[in-house]
Parts: sequence; C-alpha cells; structure tokens
Amino acid sequence: MTHGYILRQMHLLCRGPTPVSPSAMRFPLALFLCLSLALAGCGENQEAKPLSAALVEAAPIGSATFSSNVEAVGTALANEQVVLSAPVTQRITALNFKDGGYVKQGQVIATLAQGQEKAQLAAAQAQALEARQQLDRIKALKARGFATTATFDQQVALANAAIANAELAKASIGDRVIRAPFSGWASLRTVSVGAIISAGTPIATISDISRIKLDFTVPETQLSLIRQGQPIRAASAAWPDRPFTGTIATIDPVVDPATRAVRVRAILPNPDQALKPGMLLTVSVIAREHRSLAVPELAVVGDGEQRSIFIVQDGKAKRTDVRTGVRQNGLVEILDGVKPGQIVVTDGVVKLTDGAPVQVEGDKARAGPTR
Repeated sequence: MTHGYILRQMHLLCRGPTPVSPSAMRFPLALFLCLSLALAGCGENQEAKPLSAALVEAAPIGSATFSSNVEAVGTALANEQVVLSAPVTQRITALNFKDGGYVKQGQVIATLAQGQEKAQLAAAQAQALEARQQLDRIKALKARGFATTATFDQQVALANAAIANAELAKASIGDRVIRAPFSGWASLRTVSVGAIISAGTPIATISDISRIKLDFTVPETQLSLIRQGQPIRAASAAWPDRPFTGTIATIDPVVDPATRAVRVRAILPNPDQALKPGMLLTVSVIAREHRSLAVPELAVVGDGEQRSIFIVQDGKAKRTDVRTGVRQNGLVEILDGVKPGQIVVTDGVVKLTDGAPVQVEGDKARAGPTR
C-alpha cells in the first residue's frame, strides 16, 4: 500500500455530494493519521540491519591415515576337535579323565569290559603256538625227506591263520581301550563307570584350543582386498576390552553361488585359552592404508548427493563443494575441492550461509587433524 493510494482514498472520503460537517471530518482525519503512523513504522522495519559475525570454530585442513577394512562376523573353531565314542556296545569299567581336564596324546580316556575278548585272545594265542610247533616238526621232517612240500605248505597256512586269529583278538581288546588322539581339553563327563553304552555313544570331546580357527565369509566383491598371510583383528563380546590378532591362513577357492560369498579361515593364537570354540567374533581385515586430506564430520554439509564445507577467507565463510571418501574415526576423507592448509569451519556450520561474516573462536584456528 503506497502513500498515493492512501491520499486518494482520503480525498474520496472527504469529498461528497453534500457538505460535510466539521464533526464528520474528524473520523477520516483520525484514520489518516493512524495509517500514516503505520506506514512510517513499516518503513522502519524494512530498513536492512547489518549482519553480525557468527562465532565458529575453525582449523587448517590437515591429513589423516585412512584404511580400507573388510568387516565380517566369524565363528571360532578348535584347532583340532574330536568326539570319542564307544565302538561297540559294552559296559564301562574305567574313566580316566576329569571334567574339563587336560589330557595328553595317547592317554587312556575310557576302558570297556573286555573279559570275553581276553579269553578269545588266550585261545587264539594257544592255537598259534601249537600251529607254530607243528610247523617246526614238519619242517624238520621235510629236511630229512619224510614230509612232502604240500604238507609243509598246508601247515604254514594253518600257523598263519592262528597268528591272525590272535591279532584279531588283540585288536578287539584295543577297541575297548579309548585313547586321546592328540593333546587337548576334555569336555564335561556325561557317562559313569558301570554304565552299559551302545555303539556310537559319545564318551568325551577332546579339543585342542592352543590356537583358534576363525571362519568367516567375505562378499565376492571384496575378494581383491584379502590375501593369505594378511593380518586381522577380532573382538569378542566376552572380552570387550581385549583385541585378538591373527592372520588369514586359507581362502576357499570356491564362491558360494547362493550367497555370492567366499569362506575365509584365519588362525588366532590362544595361549591362555581365552577364546572358546563356538564363540561369535567380529572380524576386521586391514586391507589397505593411505593418507589423505581430512576434516571433522561436523564440518561437512550435505545437500542431496552434494557435499560442501565452509572455508574462512577474509573474515567470511565461503561455501566450497568437495568430493568425499571414507568416513573413519570421526573424520571425513576429502578427495578434491580444497588445498592443504586452508582454514575450514569445524563447528558452527549450521549458522552459516555463503559469504556470511564469521568470527573464529579464540581469534585463531586450531591445528587440523593429523593422524
């Protein structure tokens, strides 16, 4: 609404077909004064006020080390593990391990009843001795020409059969003595002496956990980032403040067509048995490391897919488009768009627009990230 428009309206109000009394003129004049005061107030509000400088934090753009890591979740496996079971249906006569105890290679774990087998062994050994003695007699007679070659060969076969029967009886007894195939830790005992167990019943699980096999899968798109001998870091919920390190030992040569991933096996030393088979661990494979320009995450402004930062120049904030890379440890990698040493606003970007005046807190920029 302009002054001319208001004056015309007042003229129309004051003019009329009949003379207007002085009392009637008071209302248009009062309205005129009110409108004039309102216009004057609007004019004052429309006057531009000078912008005050925004207080921000700023620092020179520095460099930092970024790593391209492969993250995965893996399952811990024992270096060697076996479930010792009963080979035959028989009664347990002795158990020679403690719950969770350490056993050595070759140590007897359990003994099954073997009375019948021992009797069969004694009989077989007696038959073998008799057959051997008979063979010696026929051999002497053959040397003097009183025994044929056929008789001698027949006795040799009988002697060998008797010896084989004795060995079979020994093997049957050996099957009833269960030994640890390697050194390791025994599981909790679930059977007792005197119990009759059937063939295949588990007696104990022996686990060698001096080192741990850690199996995890990696997408085929990240195969170029891993190789044998590569170091890894693993973390367990059971030991949140303790990292575990190891190396990649084997990469499966076949990619699973269903998951498009490949199975990888790493080896982790486990001298204090802190890691147990079956544990779930998060895995980080350190693939590549490089240094690049970096700014704090709070310094980066996003607009769709575009990323920008504010550079401080001559006391003003200049919005600069940049191309970003890896985000890591609170920093953002800057691939291009800025130069080292330029002063970037690290905190307070929400207050700024392109060209806005700024005041750096402390009147100086702090040192930029260098890691």
